[in-house]
Amino acid sequence: MNQQLAGYAPTPVAARMENHGPAMLKVAMAGGQDLYARTGSMVAYEGFVQYEPNPSAVRQIAAQWLTGEGAPLMRCSGDGLLYLADYGADVVVINLDNDSLSVNGSNVLAFDAHLQWGVEKVKGLAKLAGQGLWNVTIGGTGWVALTSRGTPIVVDCGRGEDETYVDPDALVAWSPNLKVKGKRSFKASSLIGRGSGEAYQMAFSGEGIVVVQPSEDSTDRLRIRG
Repeated sequence: MNQQLAGYAPTPVAARMENHGPAMLKVAMAGGQDLYARTGSMVAYEGFVQYEPNPSAVRQIAAQWLTGEGAPLMRCSGDGLLYLADYGADVVVINLDNDSLSVNGSNVLAFDAHLQWGVEKVKGLAKLAGQGLWNVTIGGTGWVALTSRGTPIVVDCGRGEDETYVDPDALVAWSPNLKVKGKRSFKASSLIGRGSGEAYQMAFSGEGIVVVQPSEDSTDRLRIRG
């Protein structure tokens, strides 16, 4: 191999999921360890890997996901190495240990198929603009990979007594046990969110984390702005 390219070669497998650079995910596939991945996210693979786009289990669980097309997931199985990416977005790898996350659907890249998951409507937001926000809740023990438009910040809401406010378009994920409510504001519109007029924020409180990306990515999510 050309010495100038040697630094980009795959590294030895160290975990089920790991980063290959900031914007690519490497998954060690093995028999019986299936994976759900975002449709169209595969950029390369080694070995024998099969794909089942929009499997029946996904269609049934995500029937209420109001995107018009259902959950954009494929089931991956086989043996080898699988590489996933999402248009250069940063990849965040999380190893859940009997824990759970509520993730914006557009930020889901991949997760172990044995994890429990479902599509849920975020409570407390419909009164803001007549519609709600739908998220994917993933729980159990296993691996999850999320995407972020830029390096995210993880806010520990339990560190203080004040609520944490986030623009819905910048929200990636949060701990499901957090209390969530919507807030309409005129004065904060020039500080949180890029729209003119009134702005909507999501307020979090309790013990848990919130993952926020440095970009208002609203291209393929159900927005709650009016």
